[in-house]
Amino acid sequence: MVALTKSKQPRKQRKALFNAPLHRRRQIMSAMLSKELKEKYKRNALPVRKGDVVRIMRGDFKNMEGKVLKVDYKSYRIHVEGAFIKRQDGKEVPYPIHPSNVMIVKLDESDERRFKFLEKKKDEV
Repeated sequence: MVALTKSKQPRKQRKALFNAPLHRRRQIMSAMLSKELKEKYKRNALPVRKGDVVRIMRGDFKNMEGKVLKVDYKSYRIHVEGAFIKRQDGKEVPYPIHPSNVMIVKLDESDERRFKFLEKKKDEV
């Protein structure tokens, strides 16, 4: 997790989390990479994006893989394809999952800028 403040006080950590700007929220919404991706890109974690394929590591949907349908920066949650719960009226709604509980298995290939950035960072290390 990204350090939000220098303070260790939970009160100040919570306040910084709730008042974080969008560019910091994106960093906070990072998920660990699978073993193969770690070796390939020489990084442990990346921000989750819509279109990435993730494996859920914790909770009721453990060991399930699916594509990320939505990334909600306001509530710090992601919606994964296949992780649905049934409402009282019978409707199925996506179950919000915190990105720390998932592992990125496959990156979305639609954005070349992301891969250029990863290759550049890999060469620096």
